[in-house]
Amino acid sequence: MSPFLKLSRPALLGLAAALDTGRLSPPYSVPTLESFVPKGFCRDVVDELNRLNAGGATVSHIAYTLNLLAAERATTQQVRDRVELVWTGQEVSGSESRDTAVVVRELFNTAKRSVLISSFAIDRGEKARNLFEGLAKRMDADPGLRVQMFLNIQRPYGNDEPETTLLRRFAETFRNEIWTGNRLPEVFYDPRSLAVGTELKACLHAKCVVIDEEKVFITSANFTEAAHERNIEAGILLTDSAVAKAVCLQFESLVARSKLKTY
Repeated sequence: MSPFLKLSRPALLGLAAALDTGRLSPPYSVPTLESFVPKGFCRDVVDELNRLNAGGATVSHIAYTLNLLAAERATTQQVRDRVELVWTGQEVSGSESRDTAVVVRELFNTAKRSVLISSFAIDRGEKARNLFEGLAKRMDADPGLRVQMFLNIQRPYGNDEPETTLLRRFAETFRNEIWTGNRLPEVFYDPRSLAVGTELKACLHAKCVVIDEEKVFITSANFTEAAHERNIEAGILLTDSAVAKAVCLQFESLVARSKLKTY
């Protein structure tokens, strides 16, 4: 592996500038490079520069290559900055992850146009109010903020009541025990989760949040206090409009084809 790949971006840029301005020229030596490259890398970089020079690479060619490497480093860092690990549960010393509950609250607080939430399970009562109260207040304060929730409405085991009865009961629970705001979000469900029998039964199991079609949080965590505070859960937060829009489009396509229904 070329020793250039081990150099930091500032070191690459400094070395390229020294070559471009004539402060460095062949034959290269350790003493002349010590002002531009960390001492631990000097010998390897000197050998690499002299090898390139012997192979016919000009000073300008080498400087151009170093600048390209530095530019690639900057692009790679930008990509890394758009991806964050989000974690619930046992913390690891030195971890670079962010807390699930903190990330979700931050996403809700920064939403300007739209919020899409998908969850297999959601809490009720005080725990639910703690999760959604801030977003509910923001909806009431901002008529332009659209909130969509894709939720799993489940038929209890052994229950054979009509689907309309289960939906009505869920609506009452949602209004009385989950959502505290005056304006209600749009709620969607997978009708297969209410099927009688096991042949057609399925569930809406996706867990994600999309904000303004710009940020998307995909996670193993449901919208429950346990998942946000105590369980071991892992997720990825992406600041990427293309991915965020693709996730929204996936849900919208299922709604448009009546695979998911609104209630």
